[in-house]
Amino acid sequence: MDDYRMIADELAADIAAGRLSPGDRLPPLRRLARQRGIASSTAARVYRELTRRGLTVGEVGRGTFVRTSTPSIEPALAWPGEARVDLDLNFAVLLEQPALLAKSLEHLLRPEALAGALRPVGAEGTPPARYAAASLLTRGTWTPEPRRLLFAGNGKQAIAASIAALVPAGERLGVEPLTFPVVKGIAARLGVTLVPLTMDEYGITPDALRVVPPLRAVYMQPALHNPLGITMPDQRREEIAESLRQRDTYAIEDAIYSFLRNDLTPLAALAPERTVVVDSLSKRLAPGLTLGFMMTPEGMTQHFAAALRSGTWTAHRFALEAATCWMTDGTASTIEHAKRSDAAQRQRIAAARLAPQTIQADPHAYHCWWELPAPWRADTFVAAAARRGIAVTPAGAFAVGPGHVPNAVRLALASPPVDVLADALEVLAELAHGTPEDAGQE
Repeated sequence: MDDYRMIADELAADIAAGRLSPGDRLPPLRRLARQRGIASSTAARVYRELTRRGLTVGEVGRGTFVRTSTPSIEPALAWPGEARVDLDLNFAVLLEQPALLAKSLEHLLRPEALAGALRPVGAEGTPPARYAAASLLTRGTWTPEPRRLLFAGNGKQAIAASIAALVPAGERLGVEPLTFPVVKGIAARLGVTLVPLTMDEYGITPDALRVVPPLRAVYMQPALHNPLGITMPDQRREEIAESLRQRDTYAIEDAIYSFLRNDLTPLAALAPERTVVVDSLSKRLAPGLTLGFMMTPEGMTQHFAAALRSGTWTAHRFALEAATCWMTDGTASTIEHAKRSDAAQRQRIAAARLAPQTIQADPHAYHCWWELPAPWRADTFVAAAARRGIAVTPAGAFAVGPGHVPNAVRLALASPPVDVLADALEVLAELAHGTPEDAGQE
């Protein structure tokens, strides 16, 4: 076993045994390196591994803190102490979903149909899958062209393949200063440099693309931005499309949450020759059996298909066939519609329970952005929430580069039952009204 994993296992055992408690600050990297007789780079890998396991959180310039623990004997919320309220991961699975999805798969589970679903499939999928996906992904007046659709195993793989196809190793990818954390890991593995671009209340500014050195591509979330909850207005999308043409730059449009606002015209409708759209079923349906979509620019479909194949990111045939069933018979659309209502209800609950806190969100989104009141810091607030059995995500998890990290957290609203969500938000609001000292933080 690698040295860094052994040390991570030891620290994880200390956390599980209570020798390290939520909110405890871990030693700085150099001190840990001296204590363990390892290189600073290995110490950094230890802390990255603990963060990957969900055991620690950290912010640039502030340190690394223990995040999770066994809930206290007297939990703040009125449910069994072993139940962890997850406002960190953002997957909604509605009560009616399993029955709907199971009924839709009855045909696929017949031996003759299953025999076909167990065979391999290419990045282009099948004609029925392409036409079904084109219908499902339609937004506003825009409908994808089936011949330009490709399929990945999930949305993350679609993002990875898009970056690999557009940005050679050593080149630059523009991103929002706060972005989907997975993109940071993908870029590091592909040897791509991330360049944070200027944003305002509407998203990336058109000038941001004009003043930076040339970029191979830009990754952006124009609709229901994660974590900020921003939705880019039509005029800004048009300006961004023109900037892409002027700078001869491509956009990777992450549309994972766009099903919650299916009235919006995507950037791909305004600059189809400059935009690849990535999407998936993980948020629309559930993460357990998912599928990624790529709507490629005109004339570049085979280039993106090669990137999918080279990364072994193509979809599995059974998942493709199952998704085709759900997309064709209306099951996926039925669940989408129910989730739009569910997300709107959860936003209303968040607005009511957290008032008058400074919350930013699209009213249709499954998440919100909370600028914490003084004297709270994001790291101490995350630790204090963990003491009460509630997991939230600090701004530092989304930050690109060593610059200023907002004193904020993202709240994912999708996972808990509605009544549990309401109670958890009340606990967080009460926590914010106090001080770190009141909550037992140093």
